[in-house]
Amino acid sequence: MKSLFFILSAFIFSLHANAQQTTPNEAQQQQVLNELQAPMYKPLLERYILDELKSVRYDQQKLREDLTKQVTHSQLDAADRALTYTTDTINNVLFIITATASILVVVGWNSLRDIKSKVEDLVKERVGSITLEYEQRLQVLESKLKERSEEILNNHKKITITNEVHSLWMRANLESDMNSKIEIYDEILKRKPEDVEAIAYKADALLELGQTGVAIQLCNQALEMDNDYGYAYWQRACAFAMLHQHADAMADIRMALEYAPNLKNELLHEAAFASLHDNASFNELIEGS
Repeated sequence: MKSLFFILSAFIFSLHANAQQTTPNEAQQQQVLNELQAPMYKPLLERYILDELKSVRYDQQKLREDLTKQVTHSQLDAADRALTYTTDTINNVLFIITATASILVVVGWNSLRDIKSKVEDLVKERVGSITLEYEQRLQVLESKLKERSEEILNNHKKITITNEVHSLWMRANLESDMNSKIEIYDEILKRKPEDVEAIAYKADALLELGQTGVAIQLCNQALEMDNDYGYAYWQRACAFAMLHQHADAMADIRMALEYAPNLKNELLHEAAFASLHDNASFNELIEGS
């Protein structure tokens, strides 16, 4: 700023000197000043701006050089640390190897042949134990897979039998001929011999054909399988009533109503109990229901 002031002062002084040389009057000087359109120090301001730009460029270049030096020093420090770490690691590994070799010599492994033999024995022993362990695991796995396969096959077989039995029951419900029904019940019993319901319904069909003795045997067979099955007592009571064995029939009726109370509504509608309509115990049972 001092240099700018000095330059302006010199410029004004020169103008004053020229003014004195030309000796214009005050009116002429005022006219010249009025005709000025821009400041006379504009070239000096542009020079100042150019100098500032040059200074900024120089500072930026210097900053770039300093930054490059710092990055270079950082890279050198990192490389030096890595080299030091690598050297220390190699030294430690060599130390461990030397110590291990010393220990092996101390415990009696004095030659590479002994070391090789010992390693082979250890490897064989370890491999043998691992092999045995995995063989046992495979045997257990095979056993479980076999059991699972058998379970799946049995379930599939049960599902198949259940579907067939369901179809046979539907056929039996639609069949009106008793002999055909008995054949269907026999087919059901071939697939499910322990089906007490099929045995009881077969006994019912035999009673319709008048084969009371066989029907009683089937009811006994069903009760041996399931002593709480009320419908088997009911069918046997029907057979005893048809044979006029009223005491046995009444005993089975009471058992049937105990295990299947819904059969009370069938007491008067069961044709096989026609011979019991004059029985006092039967009438009391009806009145009680």
